[in-house]
Amino acid sequence: MRQKKKRRSLPWMWTGLCFLMGTTLAVAQNFTISGTITDKMNGESLFGASIFLEGTSIGAVTNEYGFYSLSAPSGDYTLVFSYMGYKDVSMQINLTQNQKIDMEIEEFSTQLDEVEVTAEEPERAILRKPEMSVSKLNIKTVKQMPVVLGEVDVIKSLQILPGVTSNGEGSSGFHVRGGAVDQNLVLLDEAIIYNTSHLLGFFSVFNADAVKDLKLYKGGIPAKFGGRVSSVLDVRQKDGNSKNFALTGGIGAISSRLAAEGPMFNDRGSFLVAGRGSYAHLFLKLAGEKNSVSFYDLNLKTNYEINKNNKLYLSGYFGRDVFDFDGSFSSSYGNASGNLRWNHIFNDRLFSNLSLIYSKYDYELGIEDFEFDWIASIKNYNAKYDLKYYFSDAFKLDFGISTIKYEFDPGQIEPTGPNSAINALQLDQKRALESAAYIDAEHKLTDRLTAQYGIRFSHFNRMGGQPLSIYANDQPLIYNNTLNFYQRTDPIDEVTFKKSESIRKFSNLEPRLALAYQLNDYSSIKAGYSRAAQYIHLLSNTSSVTPLDVWTPSGKYIEPQLSDQYALGYFRNFVDKMYSLEAEVYYKTVDNRIDYIDGSDLIGNNTIETEILNGESRAYGLELLLRKNEGDFTGWIAYTLSKSEQRTTDTRAGGPGINNGDWYSTPYDRTHDISVTGAYQLNPKWSFGANAIYQTGRPVTYPNGQYQYEGVSVASYSQRNADRLPDYYRLDVSATYRPNKKPQKRWKGEWVFSIYNVLNRKNAASISFGQNFETGANEATRTAIFGIVPSLTYNFKF
Repeated sequence: MRQKKKRRSLPWMWTGLCFLMGTTLAVAQNFTISGTITDKMNGESLFGASIFLEGTSIGAVTNEYGFYSLSAPSGDYTLVFSYMGYKDVSMQINLTQNQKIDMEIEEFSTQLDEVEVTAEEPERAILRKPEMSVSKLNIKTVKQMPVVLGEVDVIKSLQILPGVTSNGEGSSGFHVRGGAVDQNLVLLDEAIIYNTSHLLGFFSVFNADAVKDLKLYKGGIPAKFGGRVSSVLDVRQKDGNSKNFALTGGIGAISSRLAAEGPMFNDRGSFLVAGRGSYAHLFLKLAGEKNSVSFYDLNLKTNYEINKNNKLYLSGYFGRDVFDFDGSFSSSYGNASGNLRWNHIFNDRLFSNLSLIYSKYDYELGIEDFEFDWIASIKNYNAKYDLKYYFSDAFKLDFGISTIKYEFDPGQIEPTGPNSAINALQLDQKRALESAAYIDAEHKLTDRLTAQYGIRFSHFNRMGGQPLSIYANDQPLIYNNTLNFYQRTDPIDEVTFKKSESIRKFSNLEPRLALAYQLNDYSSIKAGYSRAAQYIHLLSNTSSVTPLDVWTPSGKYIEPQLSDQYALGYFRNFVDKMYSLEAEVYYKTVDNRIDYIDGSDLIGNNTIETEILNGESRAYGLELLLRKNEGDFTGWIAYTLSKSEQRTTDTRAGGPGINNGDWYSTPYDRTHDISVTGAYQLNPKWSFGANAIYQTGRPVTYPNGQYQYEGVSVASYSQRNADRLPDYYRLDVSATYRPNKKPQKRWKGEWVFSIYNVLNRKNAASISFGQNFETGANEATRTAIFGIVPSLTYNFKF
C-alpha cells in the first residue's frame, strides 16, 4: 500500500478561522519581513508606525513595542517606513528569504517633546484600517495649547476632541460619548488608574515628560480590552533614552517637573525617572493662609534586552495629593502601580507579552473636631498573557488570557483622640476575581474591504469572606405609597461566606466587529459594533471623581453593566491630504446602570444596596472633526451633537422609579460641544496657539417651590436633571518663544506664555439655593472656579 506523505498541520484555531473566512493557507510561497522600529535619537520604540511595500497593498503597523511583521511573494520591492512627524525611510530589498530588518527613523525636528493631539496615522493606513472611534495622541506639540496654570495636560487635550467632554471647570476627569467617569478604563503601562486627577481635577496624573504615546478608544474597543463599557485610554510611558543621558523638565507657576533618562546595563537597556511636585502650599503659608494643598508624582521605568528575542520591562507610578484645611479637616489620596513585563518573539510571525501588574488607589479623610480618620482603598493584582500572530498580509490574529483579583476596602474608621465620640468601625471588605479570554482577527477580505472581528469571554466571581445581609423578598428598598418615597428595609438575616466560597458568578460573551471599505484613494466608510461588560461600579452622587468616591463589585444585589454600541463613519482627505474630515454617528445602550434614591448615603455605608436603584442608559450623537494637517498654520474644528439619557424604573421595589420612570438627562449630557484649536509657527523662534470652546450647560436639579417648617423656608425640587447650568464658553491663547539654538549646545530651552480664559468668563461650576438668614430672602449663589489666569512656564531639555 502506498504510504501517504505526512503533512505538517496548522493549529486548529488558525485552520478553523482561515477556513471560515476563506483565507488561503498557501503561505509557503511567501516570505516574511519582521523587526522593530525605533527613534534614531533616543532608541524609543514607535507604536503605530507603518511599513509597506510601495506600489502594493501589503503593509503592517507596529504594535505597542515597535514590532512588525509582513509577508509577500518573492520579488524586488521598495520597503517604506513611515510615522507621523518622522522622515520616511525607503530601501530596496530582494525578497527571496525571510528577513529581519530593524529600522531607526528620525524626527523632522528636535524641538522639545511634549504631547501632540492627533487622531491620525499615515493616510495609507487610516483609510483601510477597520479601527474606528479611536484617537491616537503622539508626543510633540500640545505645549502650544494653552492650559490652566501653564501645565501641559494630556486629559485636557482629550477634551477638545469630538465625543469627549469634561466634568466641569478645571477637572481632569472626562466623559466619552455620554458615559460616566467609572465607565472609562484608564491604563498606564497596562496598570489600572482609578483616579486621574491631581488637586481635585486641576491637573491630571500623567506627566507629559514621561509619556510616550496615548490611544483613546471611544468605540470599537479591541477584544483584548475589557471591564469598562464606555472607553479605554491606553497610556504608555517612555522606555528611556537608550542612546544618551538626557534631562527634560519645566518650571511653572505652582509646580515643577524633572525627568532623567539614559542607557544602562552596558547599552542593553535604559531607564527613566520622572518626578513632579507642586509648591502652592509654600505660597499659601507665606501669604498667611492656614489651608494647604499639594501633590507629587513619580514615574519609573527600566528595560533589559536579554537577547534579540527576549526583553524585560519594569515600570511603576506613585502619586499623592494632600489637603489640610486650617488643621480641622485633612484629606489625601493617591495611586500606586507597578508592572513587570516580558516580551518574547517566538519567530518572525508570533509575538507575545506576559505582564504581572499591581495597582492600588487609596483615600484618607481626617476630621480633627470629631477626632477620627477614615481610610478606604481598592487594590488589584493582574496577570495577563497577550499574543499576536501575523499569519499573512491579509490575516493577523490577537489572542490572550487575563485574570484580575480585586480587594475592596470601602472604609475603616479609627478614633484619633481620647475624646472622640466615634467608635472604631471596619466596613465589610469585598473580594472578586475577574477572568477573561479573547481572540481578535484583522482580515483583509478584498483590496478595498477589511474586517476586524473578535470575541471576549469574561467571567466574574464575587468571592466570600464577608457577611451578607438578607432581605425579605430580596428587596433592600421598598416604595412607601403613603409618603411617596423609597425607604430602606431592615435585614431579616445575615449569611457569612467563607473566602473560598462564591457569593455570585457572572459570565458574558462580548463580540466585537468593525468593517472598513475604501471607496477610493482619499475616502472610506467604516462601521462597527461592540458589546462590553463592566463588573465594578463607582458609587458617587457627584458628576466627577472625588477622593471620597467608593468602588464596589457586582454581586447579589448589583448586576454588571452591559453595553452595546453601534457606529458608522465616513473619512476623507482633501487637497492632497492637507485637510481631512472624519464624521461618525453612534448609538449606545447600557443595561443595569445604577442611580441613587433621593437623600442617598453612600459613604461609610455597609449596606449600599439600600441606596441604589437599577436602570438603563442610552447615548447617541454625531461627531465631526475637520483638520488642517500641513503648513505653518494647523488645527482642527471638532463638533459633537449628542444626547445622554437614563431611565430608572426598578420595579422590584414597587415604586415609579426616578422621574416616574421616564427618560431623563444624565449629569454629563451636553447637547452641543464645539472646540476650535489652532497653532501657528511664525518663525523658528515664535509659535502661537489658541483654542475656543463652547458647551451646552450640564444638567442639574433646581428647586421649583418652597414650604415653611418652624419658620425656616425649605425648598422642594423639580424632577431630577430637568434644568441646566448656563452654557459654557472659553477662549485660551499662548505664545512660545525659543531662543537662538546653537547646534553645539545640548541645552535647549523655551518660554511658554499662556492666558487661560482670556475673556474672563465666569463659567458656573454650580448654582446653589438657600435662604439669607439676615433678610429672609431666597438666594441663588453661583460658584465659578476660574476667571482669567495668566501663566509663565520655562521648559528645558538637555
